[in-house]
Amino acid sequence: MKIIRRIAKLSSIALAIVMFASCNKSTEGTNAAAPADNAAGNPAAAVIRYIDGDTLMAKYNLAIDINEAMLRRSNQLDNEQMKRGNEINRLGNEIQNKYKNNGYLTEESFNADQNRLAKMQNDAQTYLAKLQRDAQNEMMQYQIQLNDSVQNFIKAYAKEKGYDVILYKASAVYIDAKYDVTNDVIEGLNKRYTKVEKK
Repeated sequence: MKIIRRIAKLSSIALAIVMFASCNKSTEGTNAAAPADNAAGNPAAAVIRYIDGDTLMAKYNLAIDINEAMLRRSNQLDNEQMKRGNEINRLGNEIQNKYKNNGYLTEESFNADQNRLAKMQNDAQTYLAKLQRDAQNEMMQYQIQLNDSVQNFIKAYAKEKGYDVILYKASAVYIDAKYDVTNDVIEGLNKRYTKVEKK
């Protein structure tokens, strides 16, 4: 559904912002060893690396699992919407056919069926709105989990490697590919990730 796609797109943007903000800090202390390409350079120069967020989201197992969970949720919403729509159409057609064939003996019986149809439509709308809210809440929880996982790993990774800044590739106009640490980060994230099986 459109709302799930919109949530997913906004979540990708939010992840990029969080990753950029969390990784834009200098490592503390002077004990962190600078990489070899900065050893002969200016000691005040920042050691910068970058990651490709699209690749990270495509290959990080947690992100893959979240995407699959949201696709299942989206399919559930679509199926429920179709099911409720079919039920409403069926009742609407029954009422229309009964009316055309003079099946209503009183106005009260016709009004009772009209009220039943209106209630069915209202109940369906309320139920589908709840499913959408639940999906949004689930997506926000997944996003928090994903952001925390990536942010915590990158902080530790940058400190270990002696990097002052790890940027999100989309935030730069140009970065030489030799500064790309995406695969290294993905490997580390996936080693640390343990999938929790659904009960």
